[in-house]
Amino acid sequence: MNRTTVSLIAGVAALAAVTGVAVLDTPDTAGAHTAKAAAELPVERTSLLCPAPSLSDLAETSYTSFTPVTKGTGSTGKAELQPAAAQSGNGTGGKSDKAGGKKKAAKPVLTPKEPGTPATGDTSGSDTPALLGTAEGKFAPGWALQETTEVAAGTGRGLQGVNCTAPDTEFWFPGASTAADRTDYVHLTNPDDSAAVVDIELYGKDGALQTTVGEGITVPPHSSEPVLLSTLTAEKQESLTVHVNVRSGRVSAAVQALDDRLGGDWLAAATEPAAGLVLPGIPKDATAVRLVAFTPGDSDADVKVRLASPSGSITPAGNETLHVKAGMTTAVDLGDVTRGEAGSLILTPTDQAVPVVAALRVVRGRGNKQETAFIPATAPVGTRATSADNSSKGTTLSLTAPTGTAKVKVTASAGSDGGTAQSKTFTIKAGTTQNVEAPVPSGLKGTYALTVETVSGGPVYAARTLAATEEGVPGFTIQTLPDDRGTVAVPEADEDLSVLQK
Repeated sequence: MNRTTVSLIAGVAALAAVTGVAVLDTPDTAGAHTAKAAAELPVERTSLLCPAPSLSDLAETSYTSFTPVTKGTGSTGKAELQPAAAQSGNGTGGKSDKAGGKKKAAKPVLTPKEPGTPATGDTSGSDTPALLGTAEGKFAPGWALQETTEVAAGTGRGLQGVNCTAPDTEFWFPGASTAADRTDYVHLTNPDDSAAVVDIELYGKDGALQTTVGEGITVPPHSSEPVLLSTLTAEKQESLTVHVNVRSGRVSAAVQALDDRLGGDWLAAATEPAAGLVLPGIPKDATAVRLVAFTPGDSDADVKVRLASPSGSITPAGNETLHVKAGMTTAVDLGDVTRGEAGSLILTPTDQAVPVVAALRVVRGRGNKQETAFIPATAPVGTRATSADNSSKGTTLSLTAPTGTAKVKVTASAGSDGGTAQSKTFTIKAGTTQNVEAPVPSGLKGTYALTVETVSGGPVYAARTLAATEEGVPGFTIQTLPDDRGTVAVPEADEDLSVLQK
């Protein structure tokens, strides 16, 4: 055997060892090749980014981490959440000092101990930075991180919550604003060792807005940049669509929408443009709901608007369809569309299928005691989805089956400070939304996670509402539950030594 052959065999062996996913099977007959289905294996590493929570000195922020127990993982692994800047240097979490040594890494905000049990951490004030979370081994599959902030007074007062998300290269945010009473920031967080270059485009009711410094924004390595929308354009518009496009590198992005009168919350990125969309979990006591939609293509979109209620699918009076002009943001006020019942909005094409993005601004309360949250269009639960940071009294889980009856299993994890996991199974009829009586851990102490799994039937969409009323103001925040992508399809490989002779 010559040196080239030996090197190639060594290289293949090393690749299999590094990835941990390649499988070499000896065929029964030399030269036989049989196509095999890809195996679903747990992911081995997950990165999640949490934006800087608030500019208010009155802010109180909690972080909750949870990894569901996943079959097929090993017995080792770790996870931690720490300031993004502390990750700079050579990827070890430390920084080099002048003598060439390493500075001590920043203390993690939280460090999970075992899958199946939440871990929590707290910060306060306006100087909390963006955080970078990494999970490896048994902690990686389905890892969920929630950032929840209470602001007692001032612009954006109320309850603000956001799922910490993985970095990506494109984001859509219908529902942002540059109105006089709004202060909206796009938070861009870069987890990598090299700078990211980002373009921010704004689209209003008449099309693209002229922006001054929206192109070529540099986000340094291991840092976060909050970009105030009103510094990008002089136009004041009630409803905008923000498009974040990453030219080089990758970032995590979220919009913090703060209102002088109506509180505020995080607007998470909507799912990618599609002809049909689901916006789940409108609170039954919502007093005002605004639908904001945008189509990025060259064709106008006409969509049918339906509300999935507990009793079935209905059409909101006066808003049977929505016409969305190409490249322009369209907004329509639906009022108290749920009328005291759980509801989810379903958008489908009336004729030609044209991709759109959409989100809802939801208001609860009346007069000077109103609060705001947002619901972006989202992907289905799929195999499994998880919501961290739940309490025994302030949590509402909403499930929607837009096209076919589905059976769903919901598991409440152990509590962060004690308690035993509990599960329930629910059947959601086609075209309906149900606020289910989700399980609560037995002997609960602390917070817990809710994991939703599709057992059978059509696709299921889910959202979780957290509520905490203070001084008569109904503070709340809503997070959707898309598939956690805790597993990845890995094709099996057959041994073929003939390639070594070529």
